Amino acid sequence: MHPSPNSADPDLHDTVLVLVHGAWHGSWQWAATQRALASLGAASVAVDLPGHGFDAPLPSGYLLPGRPGLLTERSRLADVTMDDCADAVLDTLRRVRRYHRVVLVAHSAGGGPASLAAERAPELVDRLVYLSAFVPAGRPRFFDYLTAPENATARGRILNLGDPGALGAVRIDPLSTDPGYLEELRQTHYHDTPADRFDRWRSALSPDLPLAVPATPVPLTARRWGRIPRTFLRCADDRALPTAVQDLMIAEADRAVPDEPFTVRTLPGSHSPFAARPRELAEALVR
Repeated sequence: MHPSPNSADPDLHDTVLVLVHGAWHGSWQWAATQRALASLGAASVAVDLPGHGFDAPLPSGYLLPGRPGLLTERSRLADVTMDDCADAVLDTLRRVRRYHRVVLVAHSAGGGPASLAAERAPELVDRLVYLSAFVPAGRPRFFDYLTAPENATARGRILNLGDPGALGAVRIDPLSTDPGYLEELRQTHYHDTPADRFDRWRSALSPDLPLAVPATPVPLTARRWGRIPRTFLRCADDRALPTAVQDLMIAEADRAVPDEPFTVRTLPGSHSPFAARPRELAEALVR
């Protein structure tokens, strides 16, 4: 049974959740979750990181027949930095600080920019929530975890196109017409999303993730980032970031900052609960 808006914690009315998306997504990924949050009495605002969302620049041949240059054209996002991404989060945090309580929620690759923003301005964040997201406390780059043995069972490696170093981005092709490629994309990110909605979701994705997001070290300190209470929402059937590597990040962060360990909760399903079960995700965030 779902709690009604009338049963929401009164403190929710003075709380705002700042939502940071993952790779190739945008603020739009949170829309259904935000509707559910609103019905529970929780305010929220979703951030578009630089190079993401519906204003993201595309490779010049991305929408043309034959997709010219898709494997080789340098991304127009190649110069986007981790600092740029953290600044976008910080700008939103400063604008919502009028709320008594601010909860910063990051998904997947969004954990890097969110963590750096929290490190730089811990006074703006009352709780951090990582939704199957990168936690830099143990290892400073997302790539350090993506290449760890614990991540060996992750799906999706065949989705990456070209040479990320030459492109300046990790590029995928959400508009591919190859059935095998699209099935791998579905199995990696959306395997429990209703099949008739998969094409809607993948068609909204951007093809380029600025290389700086997974490749730039994010230095965190116990004195700043480490003083913020934090929660990790594990995704139990995550095929993009398996539970073994989620648990590795949690364990290494807790060793780095033992005085403020993670509160850990587990959600059923895939890497994308905002697509498969947004109401459940909203209730977990409220709790």
